[in-house]
Amino acid sequence: MPPRRRGSSGFRGVRARPSGRFYAEIRAGGFRLTLGTYNTPELAARAYDAAAWRFRRPRRDMNFPDVESLEEAEFLAPPPCLVDDEDRRRHRQVQRRIAIAEHDEELMRQWRAQFPNDVDNTDAFFADLRAQRRSNRRHRRAVAEFELDNPNTTWAENDPRWDDIWTETTSDDE
Repeated sequence: MPPRRRGSSGFRGVRARPSGRFYAEIRAGGFRLTLGTYNTPELAARAYDAAAWRFRRPRRDMNFPDVESLEEAEFLAPPPCLVDDEDRRRHRQVQRRIAIAEHDEELMRQWRAQFPNDVDNTDAFFADLRAQRRSNRRHRRAVAEFELDNPNTTWAENDPRWDDIWTETTSDDE
């Protein structure tokens, strides 16, 4: 039987994921044993080699034939990633949230296409709100500057309104 081809990662038993991480697995007795997902192809290959040593595979099936023993292979391999019920629950929860967010985005896209006037009204509402907030910031800063120049101010020394002197009112706000 000819040796298996090495994948795009360049290592036996290692495949690149779309996320940029690397997935390691080994086949044994008709089963596929998942070894985990790793940040680099070398780490995934080390995990593969440790499993290959455990299954007493010949050295020609190893990614790193210079490793002399099972102990050395396990020492060089990253610790196994154990998936428990809590991990599975969290994964399901994240997947549900992603599905809900994608559904919401699709509904918003449909709503925008069906009611373009509402979109314009919403944009105008938020533009007015920004203008009001800008105006309020300018007014608070002007009052604080007036109180600073007034020798008979009624503001206490630790009054939080003094912070309004440092309020940014740049040309970007206009």
